[in-house]
Amino acid sequence: MNVGSLYNLSPALHVMLLGAVVASGPLAWLWLRNRRAAPERRLAALTLLTLFLTFDLVLFGAFTRLTDSGLGCPDWPGCYGSASPSGAHAQISAAQAEMPTGPVTYAKAWIEMVHRYLATGVGVLILTLAVATWWLRRKVQLPVGLALPVATLVWVCLQGAFGALTVTMKLQPAIVTLHLLGGMGLLALLTVQADAYAGQQRRGARVPAVGITYLLLWVQIALGGWVSTNYAVLACTEFPMCQGSWWPPMDFAQGFELWRELGKTGAGDYIQFAALTAIHYVHRLAAYVVLAALAVCAWQLRGTKAGRWIGGLALWQFATGLSNAVLDWPLAAAVSHTGGAAALVVVLTWAMRGREA
Repeated sequence: MNVGSLYNLSPALHVMLLGAVVASGPLAWLWLRNRRAAPERRLAALTLLTLFLTFDLVLFGAFTRLTDSGLGCPDWPGCYGSASPSGAHAQISAAQAEMPTGPVTYAKAWIEMVHRYLATGVGVLILTLAVATWWLRRKVQLPVGLALPVATLVWVCLQGAFGALTVTMKLQPAIVTLHLLGGMGLLALLTVQADAYAGQQRRGARVPAVGITYLLLWVQIALGGWVSTNYAVLACTEFPMCQGSWWPPMDFAQGFELWRELGKTGAGDYIQFAALTAIHYVHRLAAYVVLAALAVCAWQLRGTKAGRWIGGLALWQFATGLSNAVLDWPLAAAVSHTGGAAALVVVLTWAMRGREA
């Protein structure tokens, strides 16, 4: 497909309407459940619901990536100029006949489009949060200022732009990794808002180890995204060694060349296995540091909900990460590993706001 055909905005309105339909279900449920509550309490409930659905969206995004469905519809925002794969029957059939296990199949097209519908639905919810916050602040005092919902709205728009680039730039690893980090950033912003509505922003003294661990977690998520987007998980299928060695042959310069096509170097050559090994092993070594930091946090926050969550999620990440390597990257373990990272972002953002969680 040429550059012009990668962006086909003709189905954009239909896709947005489908996203609004997706958002209408949670909004209707929320209104029925909280129709007698004060407006600010309904807004707090909407924030928490949006956080939950954004977490689900991050998981479904991981599922989309791990099932190789990211190019199931190779244009944006629709599928071959249609709002759903049903309208692209001929094009998908032709692509699937040419490459039966290729990037475009009916199943992959539906997975990709469902992901886009869900993302649009979450965008509608975040827009609703921003508008409702602006409206209510004219009438009542809210614990959340207007700046945070607006920043979240701007962030989700940027996230949508990176979602488009993920498709149109053919899953370039740097773009896909930034898209993953953007999803985690949305979780952090929504967690701060939900926590503020819960009235817990002054819970107690902050623990220094939490801030350090928080920074390390973001670095590790970026490294994990780099592993996944470069398909470097199976470069090491042993633990704790890799390829029968404690220090296998690695090409760091090639592995961490950031701006390049998937599977290629910046010069256009195919990436070497030693580069994939370097990508995997750096993530594994960093995981030891992050696990140690999480253990310290769990100890310092012992007796609190945050401490228990951090300890449990650290064990979860170790188990799912190990399963990815030694069990040939099973889909359930891979999605669960992303889910554990997303949960850690939520819990550590929460813990950053005070100790007595």
